[in-house]
Amino acid sequence: MVKEYIRDYAMYAAVFGLFSSVWFGWAQENPRKNWLIYIRVASVIAVIVCLLGFYLSGTHWQAASMLNEQTNFKTYLIVFYGEMAIGGIGAIALFLLKHQEYTAAWIALVVGVHFIALKSVFDDSSLYVLAAIMILISLASPFIARKLDVAISAVTGIGNGLTLLVYALSGLIRFMLAIA
Repeated sequence: MVKEYIRDYAMYAAVFGLFSSVWFGWAQENPRKNWLIYIRVASVIAVIVCLLGFYLSGTHWQAASMLNEQTNFKTYLIVFYGEMAIGGIGAIALFLLKHQEYTAAWIALVVGVHFIALKSVFDDSSLYVLAAIMILISLASPFIARKLDVAISAVTGIGNGLTLLVYALSGLIRFMLAIA
């Protein structure tokens, strides 16, 4: 992503902050009790970053965005709706198979893979790193959760919540550097 796409950086803060908070919410399913305060504080921080990102994107709405290019916007929508469909179908299948405890890990896998496709939309190689981290979390969380005797969603939620919070903060930093 090049310097003139500052609105996208603000939206990184907004969207990644929002979904960071969502993952921290999911992490509260069955974590260790002493983790809850940290999960909740992190969730509040994520919401604050999200709101700041939405404010900055709104005040810079006329700035260029990679999504202003029709091809990028269409690709984004295809990836988004595809992700929603695949995630939903997999979640329903896990429920029907009575393995819903794996739903958070499944959704993390689908979301991670979707960032691979979004790399070309936003011309941002860091999305490959985000994809790799989220895929790794999705694959490792069932094993870690069993070892710690917590819900898979607790491990998946904390891992993805922290990862997306870092990316949200990175969006804010990139925005500030771009407007400086």
